[in-house]
Amino acid sequence: MLASAPLAKADKIKHPIAVFTGLDKITGRIIAFEVATDETVQFGSLQITQRACLTRPATEAPQTTTFVEVDEVDAKNEYKRIFSGWMYAASPGLHAIEHPVYDIWLTDCQGGGEAVVSPPEPAAADTPAAPLENAQSPDGAGSPEDAAKTQAEEAKAKAAADRARRIAAKKAAAEKARRMAPPNEIPGGEPPRGAPAPSPFPPMPWDRPGNGGR
Repeated sequence: MLASAPLAKADKIKHPIAVFTGLDKITGRIIAFEVATDETVQFGSLQITQRACLTRPATEAPQTTTFVEVDEVDAKNEYKRIFSGWMYAASPGLHAIEHPVYDIWLTDCQGGGEAVVSPPEPAAADTPAAPLENAQSPDGAGSPEDAAKTQAEEAKAKAAADRARRIAAKKAAAEKARRMAPPNEIPGGEPPRGAPAPSPFPPMPWDRPGNGGR
């Protein structure tokens, strides 16, 4: 019997019987069968145990679900669990049994319903907020460890900037010296004005000093 008190929005109705439909894929035979709560029914080589069959009140969107356990029995009479979970009548393929020969899905819940009232959620306890690890002191200053770390980072950045300035100054001085050097001191530079250009040919014997030449 249904509870006389009005059902809450989150209530569910528990039924003692779940109605299933089974399909034999080889023969094409379809059978509807009922399974009571905590009862086991065999369909082919499968054994179906129904643990709960629930629906919703008429004031809510319909939803029929059942929790089942399905075991397969082989020729050696050994059992193998192939499914354990919820089935939904409105969505047979959502949590379906995967088997090469048989298909089983939920169609309905039957029998007198028992209202299942969801317990109210407990109020959250007022717990003090945990102190922050890097919380600042009332005067706005950080911890001594943070101050030392900040000073070390600033000193490191300053040293890197000084080193970069020294390197830039050395490069500028070298470039200035190269531009101010005389051309004859610059490797590959032009000879000074008035100086004879070097001959591309080797000197002849009569061009040497003391030979008189021709």
